[in-house]
Amino acid sequence: MPNNTDLDSWYESTATTAPAYPHLEGESRVDVGVIGGGYTGLSTALHLAERGYRVGLLEAEQIGWGASGRNGGQICSGQRQDMLALERLVSKEDAKRLWHLAEEAKALVRKRVDQHNISCDLRSGILTAAWKPSHYRFLVRYIEHLRTQYDYEHAHLLDRAEIENHLATSIYHGGCLDRGAGHLHPLNFALGLGQAAADAGVTIYHHSKVKSICREGGQSLIRTDHGQLRASFIVLACNGYLGRLEPRLTGSIMPINNFILATESLGEEHARNLIREGVAVSDTKFVVDYFRMTSDHRLLFGGGENYTRRFPRNIKSFVRRYMLRVFPQLSEVRVDYGWGGTLAITRNRLPLFGRLEGNTFYALGYSGQGVALATLAGRVLASAIAGTAEDFDVLARVPRRQFPGGALLRWPGLAFGMLYYALRDHL
Repeated sequence: MPNNTDLDSWYESTATTAPAYPHLEGESRVDVGVIGGGYTGLSTALHLAERGYRVGLLEAEQIGWGASGRNGGQICSGQRQDMLALERLVSKEDAKRLWHLAEEAKALVRKRVDQHNISCDLRSGILTAAWKPSHYRFLVRYIEHLRTQYDYEHAHLLDRAEIENHLATSIYHGGCLDRGAGHLHPLNFALGLGQAAADAGVTIYHHSKVKSICREGGQSLIRTDHGQLRASFIVLACNGYLGRLEPRLTGSIMPINNFILATESLGEEHARNLIREGVAVSDTKFVVDYFRMTSDHRLLFGGGENYTRRFPRNIKSFVRRYMLRVFPQLSEVRVDYGWGGTLAITRNRLPLFGRLEGNTFYALGYSGQGVALATLAGRVLASAIAGTAEDFDVLARVPRRQFPGGALLRWPGLAFGMLYYALRDHL
């Protein structure tokens, strides 16, 4: 995996103080061992602790260190695939349930923020900007479909003139403003979940990278460099950082890197002129641009990705060219921060839920839409471990496909395929 330890992140510079959790030493016993300190792991651990389970959470670095603390912070409606595509993939009943689970995911994020008093600048509104005329025509049809088939009334169509009233750019052909969606400071949300989990009784271990998992005496033995954790159940919540820990899953996900910058503070008036209602924005390209204003009036802009084990040498310059394509008037604005993170995608862009050998559960592969869905995964996984698996089963039976070449040869095929779709963005 790429080295993320020295990145220049606005999120880290504005993060709330997190406790210094210890690393695992010696042997401990728990009911559930959770591997991964991002949204999936933290939410799972919190939900399990609230049910009375003894939980140990192992994080290779620090909670929120991975994509959960580095992403665009968008709380999106629906799944990563639009509902029309999803209805072709699963039964109508399952499509309905997947929509309602995604709605529950948004509500769960808001509930946790309120319940635990998490200071993460939670705001409402995501604007989806149509990159091509054909994309706008799809949005017209899709918004009507959500209204008539899913009773969703929060998404509103914007024509070309209306979107230019919202954004200080003329490159988009219209859009959709979803006031039921939202955005937040993702690292502070992760840190808040971590504090809530610790308060509920979860034992969190930092700098405790899992080296191996084996079965011994009817339980699982999770080993790190300095200790081991015995658990009746395991939850794999590693997402893009799974590596070789579970070879049976590596061919079904692909780690990719995405990059973000934050400009200097533009001042309240200039910021409002660029994005007039303070909503988050993402476009409809295959390789998505996304952007929003921070609480201190910086433009946070995400653009570009790569499919290697290395980040660009100069992330600020790498992302800046995408920003200037949308906002050329910012050519003289200073870029203060640039960082990246590793996420996991699946071939159908839908998350991967499942169970191995009876006592090992997993959820990963959110494909860039993990803020809400990974938080929901914690509730779903905890319920399944406790014996109520209806929602887990709906998510687990979504059809899945491995990447061509499996774990070893998937990188060249993905790079070629992503290049093809990226080129289509320009046609």
